[in-house]
Formats: sequence, C-alpha cells, structure tokens
Amino acid sequence: MQSREDVFNTLREALVELFEIEPERISLDANLYEDLEIDSIDAVDLIDHIKRQTGKKIAAEEFRAVRTVGDVVEVVARLVEA
Repeated sequence: MQSREDVFNTLREALVELFEIEPERISLDANLYEDLEIDSIDAVDLIDHIKRQTGKKIAAEEFRAVRTVGDVVEVVARLVEA
C-alpha cells in the first residue's frame, strides 16, 4: 500500500513529465487549473496516466470535484486502498 506521500511524489513526477511543470510549483495546495494551468485535455491525460500507474480508473465525475494536487492525492490514495 502506498502512503499519501508516495502518491504525491508519483503525481509530482507525472506532472513534471507529462506537462513540463517545474517541480517547485507543485504542492498539495496547488490548484491544478489556476496554479499549474492544467486544462481539460491535460486532465484526461493525467487520469489515463494514473490508470496506467495504479491499474485503477478514476471515475470522471469523481475527478470533476478535484481542484488541488492534494485532492488528486486523496482520490488516488482511496483508489489504491480500496
């Protein structure tokens, strides 16, 4: 089972790799859309990446409620623990 810190580190690596975001901009409080400039297409790419990493799919309606990196960490942690 991954800790939330592990999930955060994996997510940060994905954001850097997929969207070329500087690692220092990525914090649990960072807003995906405003601070990190993730758009809806990027969000789909991120969901797909998470599915490949965890083997579990995040429901689109669950991801719509996500606003911050911390929100994504919580959703992924719950998926992995389930």
